[in-house]
This record gives sequence, C-alpha cells and structure tokens, in this order.
Amino acid sequence: MLPLMICGGILLLLVFVIIGIYNKLVTLRNRFKNAYAQIDVQLNRRYDLIPNLVETAKGYMKHEKETLEGVIEARAKAFSASKQAAANPGDATAMQGLMGAESMLGGALGKLMVLVERYPDLKANQTMSQLMEELTSTENKVAFSRQAYNDAVTAYNTEREMFPAVMIAGPFGFKPATLFEVKDEEKREAVKVSF
Repeated sequence: MLPLMICGGILLLLVFVIIGIYNKLVTLRNRFKNAYAQIDVQLNRRYDLIPNLVETAKGYMKHEKETLEGVIEARAKAFSASKQAAANPGDATAMQGLMGAESMLGGALGKLMVLVERYPDLKANQTMSQLMEELTSTENKVAFSRQAYNDAVTAYNTEREMFPAVMIAGPFGFKPATLFEVKDEEKREAVKVSF
C-alpha cells in the first residue's frame, strides 16, 4: 500500500509541475502578444499620419509624384502586413512580412525627408512642421514598444527552451516567437527630421 501511495504522490507532483509550466508559458505568450499590441497602436498612429504628411507635401512637390506615390504604396503594404501580424504575433511568417514592409516604409519615408529638405517653403509650413514633429515622436514610441516586445519575446522563448518546459512546449503547441528586428542598419534609426 505504501509503494502505491508513493507512486500516486509522485504522479500528483508531476501533474502539478506540468500545470505550473503550462501556465507560465501561457502567461509569457500573452505578455508578448500584449507587447505587440502596443507596437500596433504606435504603427497605426504612424500610418494615420503619413497620408496627411503626403497631402501637405503634394502642393509643394508637384514634380516628386513618384516619391509621394512610393510612400503611399509602402504605407499600404506596411498597414496590411501589420494587420496580419496583429492577428497572430506568434506567426513567424507574418512578423517577417511586417519587418520587410516596415523596412520599405522606412526607406520611402527617408526619401521623402530628403526631398522635404530641398523645399524651403515646405519646411517652413506650420502644418508640415507639426506633422514631422508628431512623426518623430511616433517613431520614438515605435522603437520603445518594439524593445518591450522583443524583451517579452526573449523571455517567452527562453522559458520554452529551458528544461523541463521544452518537453511540454512542443506537445502543447507553444511555438517560438519571432523578434521584431529591422535588418538594415541604416533603417534602424528613427526618421530624421531637421529644420
């Protein structure tokens, strides 16, 4: 009878350990999903600013139609990729798509900023100045949110790779999460705005 009670106690202890590990993985996964939601808020704010920025610049930059259209197209792709990533931040393919679209948008915005420098009247425009200030602020918030997301993803991935969680993570569907990184060093920095 005693050996049966010991085996039952060990089995019960094992069940509690598995439940504890599972709950910790769920908590960490929810943390990185929430952190992505904060990035999404800032990205949407930026996506909302871009059309106003382009509309303000259009009057001054009539000969730069290609650049303005490039910004709008890159914004549309980034917005679409953001929605796919927001639906499931743990999906590596969606995150890769978002990182690529964000790199394209950063490049298009960089070209626009270079052109703005060539138009003194546009730089002096109060609406353009306010939009550029908001964009700079938003870029800083995106960077901060991305850092918080990457910290949460790292904590989740570390926990799911450690023993004994690694034995539970796979069978229960805890897949690795993808960091939100900008690959191009030139595009790592926030959009530069100078007047």
